[in-house]
Amino acid sequence: MTVFRYLTAGESHGPGLTVIVEGMPAGLALTEKYIEAEMSRRQKGYGSGGRMKIEKDRADIRSGVRHGITLGSPIAMWIENRDFANWTDAMSVAPVADDIDKKVQTRVVPGHADFPGALKYVQHDLRNVLERASARETAARVAAASVARRLLDEFGISIHSRAVATGSEDGRSVATEDVDWEAVEASEVRASDADADARFKAAIDKSKDDRTTIGGVFEVVAFGAPVGLGSYVHWDRKLDARLAQAMMSINAVKGVEIGTGFANTRKPGREVHDVIVPNPADPRKFSQTSNHAGGIEGGMSNGQPIVTNVAIKPIATMTRPLPSVDINTGEVVEAAYNRSDICQVARACPVGEAMMALVLTDAFLEKFGGDSLDEIKRNYAGYVESHQQFGPR
Repeated sequence: MTVFRYLTAGESHGPGLTVIVEGMPAGLALTEKYIEAEMSRRQKGYGSGGRMKIEKDRADIRSGVRHGITLGSPIAMWIENRDFANWTDAMSVAPVADDIDKKVQTRVVPGHADFPGALKYVQHDLRNVLERASARETAARVAAASVARRLLDEFGISIHSRAVATGSEDGRSVATEDVDWEAVEASEVRASDADADARFKAAIDKSKDDRTTIGGVFEVVAFGAPVGLGSYVHWDRKLDARLAQAMMSINAVKGVEIGTGFANTRKPGREVHDVIVPNPADPRKFSQTSNHAGGIEGGMSNGQPIVTNVAIKPIATMTRPLPSVDINTGEVVEAAYNRSDICQVARACPVGEAMMALVLTDAFLEKFGGDSLDEIKRNYAGYVESHQQFGPR
């Protein structure tokens, strides 16, 4: 069985981010240009802060690829932080003189990792917590997921995302199966229709004027996943459980739904479960008449689009800070303000896609893994062929 895993390292204002991806088969075409195209999508979004005007994310591949083809060995990547030029002393690895501005932060930001992180790791300078807890780390996840997506591409699995709510403004008038994904990519707020686009922007503008922040809900959908990814035999192998954990790991995410999970609780069973019918052209093939389950039943993919809805809270850092305390003195102060977005729903969408890609790749290699792409393709073809034994013979 091929073991897929990835690691990231680095701080928000440090020299850069390191990424290692292990478990990719040999023989997969992969270029830095492909990875850069995916990473650039994370930097877009209406209501983004000033950091995105500084950074231009790209990943330099340092190992695991030769002449544009993966070798089967670990793939290492480096993402430079351009803003490090303004933080060379404050984020120096080596000790610095006492008279150097170390950009020490002691004022807690409510809703951030500052408070529990300081107590857990005994840090009297909150910067030692917030530098790693920052959403800057998600750039490394998107880079890792870009490698994973190249493998999924080979098997016709595609992943898309859109914002379905910003604050109290809902934008679900277009059903998932009817979304024009190119239009979503063209929208600065990743809305699926012009009306939602305008309403989302207006909500963000109002939040900016009010000197606060705004959250929302985004949808991540995978098309083309085969039946049987994941398993019902152990809790930690269930695909929906793995997806929920992955989505919850995104900064500021506080809720995850598979399919129409929450709405299902308000309906009778007859309106919730997805009826299975044979294909008139081939009774050995089956399909569901609906997809309330979000493409996962019993912890396994069922061949339908895999749908997750992810709730992301408003960003903790605001231009009108909340009251707080100094972690060292207990003095009542205003929370610290660090440059940040007003709304991160649109920018979180590609991160959600990244987590979907990483989980599906892990499950895919768990099922079909081999040392080379050709071996995986043979395993996959044999599995799909085995489904033909069901139904009338």
